[in-house]
Amino acid sequence: MIAVLYPNFQKKNALKCARETCDVLNDSGIDVCVSENFRGEFSDKPFVKFENTETSVKTADFVIAIGGDGTILRCSQLLMGTDTKLLGINTGTLGFMAGLEADQLDKLKLLKTGEYEISDRMTLDVVCTENGKKVTYTALNEISARSGSFRICDFEVYSDGYLVGKYRADGVLFSTPSGSTAYALSAGGPVIEPDLECIEMTQICPHSLFSRATLFSSCRKLMLTSRTRNSEYMVISVDGEMHIHLEKNQSIEIFRGKNNIRFINLIGNSFHESLCRKLCKPIK
Repeated sequence: MIAVLYPNFQKKNALKCARETCDVLNDSGIDVCVSENFRGEFSDKPFVKFENTETSVKTADFVIAIGGDGTILRCSQLLMGTDTKLLGINTGTLGFMAGLEADQLDKLKLLKTGEYEISDRMTLDVVCTENGKKVTYTALNEISARSGSFRICDFEVYSDGYLVGKYRADGVLFSTPSGSTAYALSAGGPVIEPDLECIEMTQICPHSLFSRATLFSSCRKLMLTSRTRNSEYMVISVDGEMHIHLEKNQSIEIFRGKNNIRFINLIGNSFHESLCRKLCKPIK
């Protein structure tokens, strides 16, 4: 049984957490693999194997991302098309996607015994045209489209070729259920249980009195067409990365991703327990 560590040492206490994680996994009889870039941080642990992370995650049983939600999102990109399971350990601010906190590392021994639950999370694929070629990117949380000059955008959205609407807004988000508690929540979208399969569309600061988030079936193929004025353009980002320009009258296609990401739940917390514990705290 092999576990790959994917730590973000820019996060406070991440190094301490990663080293303790190594010890717990080793004591549980699980082989530990870390990127070659971190030899210095784990040189005193002879049981740690050093390999290229992009290669090792393809054959590992688990990948353990240590950091915040951004760390987990970046780690998920490495797991597309694999059966490797993902566990997040939170050393960030919120860590909503994490399955463990840094003071719960003793629960890692359950990986060896198989006493955990799996949550399959859907993804979204977006097809863009770059340099005359079609390129596909995959998002676990959301695909966002905003003005490149911070001005209001004009755009159209189609579902299976049918015009859903013409909109004016600062931008628009296409989110998975996992992403419903991220950017889309801040934009006024609903909370969606992550095991559901649907595509959420939420406008960002719409210029309308009657705008509401829209849910599409996961089998729909959506298309966003930019109708920006003059020399304006929209910027497309995928989970906050890979900023792509969308010029006037250009389109992108968005549909259910080919791959799921398999999240591990070690402590049996329900989605709603995590929601109340991490997102309602400032209110209560």
